[in-house]
Amino acid sequence: MPNSYEMKLVLWAFWLYLCTGTSNTLYTIPLKIFVGKFNSSVNVDWSHLNRTEKSDNGLSLASDPAGLVNFLDMVNNLKGDAGRGYYLEMLLGTPGQKVNILVDTGSSNFAVAAAPHPYITHYFNRALSSSYSSSGRTVAVRYTQGNWAGELGQDVLSIPQGPSGSVAVNVAAILSSDGFFLPGVNWQGILGLAYSTLARPDSSVEPFFASVVRQTGLPDVFSLQMCGAGPRPGRRRGRPRWRQSDPGWHRADSVPGSMWYTPIKEEWYYQVEILKLEVGNQNLNLDCKEYNSDKAIVDSGTTLLRLPENVFSAVVEAIAQTSLIQDFSEGFWMGTKLACWLKGETPWRLFPNLSIYLRATNASQSFRLTILPQLYIQPIADMEDGLDCYRFGVSSSTNGLVIGATVMEGFYVVFDRASRRVGFAVSTCAESGGAPVSEISGPSGDGRGVGTARADSRCGSPGCGRRPTP
Repeated sequence: MPNSYEMKLVLWAFWLYLCTGTSNTLYTIPLKIFVGKFNSSVNVDWSHLNRTEKSDNGLSLASDPAGLVNFLDMVNNLKGDAGRGYYLEMLLGTPGQKVNILVDTGSSNFAVAAAPHPYITHYFNRALSSSYSSSGRTVAVRYTQGNWAGELGQDVLSIPQGPSGSVAVNVAAILSSDGFFLPGVNWQGILGLAYSTLARPDSSVEPFFASVVRQTGLPDVFSLQMCGAGPRPGRRRGRPRWRQSDPGWHRADSVPGSMWYTPIKEEWYYQVEILKLEVGNQNLNLDCKEYNSDKAIVDSGTTLLRLPENVFSAVVEAIAQTSLIQDFSEGFWMGTKLACWLKGETPWRLFPNLSIYLRATNASQSFRLTILPQLYIQPIADMEDGLDCYRFGVSSSTNGLVIGATVMEGFYVVFDRASRRVGFAVSTCAESGGAPVSEISGPSGDGRGVGTARADSRCGSPGCGRRPTP
């Protein structure tokens, strides 16, 4: 479910794992991250940055003439900057035409540009593919930001470094769009990996991964490791340390550290159940239904951790109270301002950890995902010389809680569709200065509840099951 709360980050590897059931072969498919564009001369108002002052905590804070902490305005940033996303190289059609495709677990259509657009370098030319066939049906999808419309068809597709051979898939040929392709993007389409319920124009359109499983005999399981949590001082560059082949890959004992699974509550999005949130060691003490209001999903196509409005307000209040910095600008929390320090001064020690408790497959238990400030106080690259600026990696949502890249970049995530569960283990590439920036622990709860959120069935949202808009 793509959005545009995107900031320029250093290039990191992203990996898609597919494990065959017949040959016990693990396909490890590298993806790339397009880092987006952030034009500081356009998007940041530097007029209030008159001087710096040394604060009581030892950091130099950008300040206004009155000496108060000031956060730099992000002008024209209602929708953020453009285009960061993890994409996969594919060959579509006969002969194969190379296209880069965003990976999105929050939608279900495979769609690719099929007409020129000023923001993309090339497009899929249906006339040059001898294997393309049109269904004669129109299709349109609207996302959190942007939309497209086009023609539904079928063609063959192959993935370099993936399973050998090609797969026949449904493909939406994008003929028109609004706010979907953004300036400077390095991708030409989107790969929806969710369930057919979300497919457009209706659920009869078989999604990409369902086609792969049906035609190749692969088990209905894939996993993602998103290594984009940077740039960070002292953070290493390189690929995740995973073997090219591992016949026991999806066993918990084959993943470094603990692998914890949460049930998929409903097969549309990857809908899960949140039991509670903590800021530092402080329980927000909200009714667990608040966390699942409308729905709670795991979505690689959403950049931020998105929280229902009441939950977001409680999180911001708790962070503000816990942080060592006083008088935070509301604009920082709302995504309209950046916080800046002199280059080389990192602010993460000033902020608390955030923890999310998910129901375990044993319904009387839960487990905890914890992200350190390095994942949600996010650096913005290529800013004015002499300054390091950061944005808040959490936002308010009117349509449910979304565990997006802010959290997912800390974990190796298994989408075990066959067993209707999503698994989490600490990512081997989520490090800063050689230290991990994410944690996982469990079990919590013994049938008596998890803090104020009992591990029973009362946390489900009354909005579950409604026809979605991806």
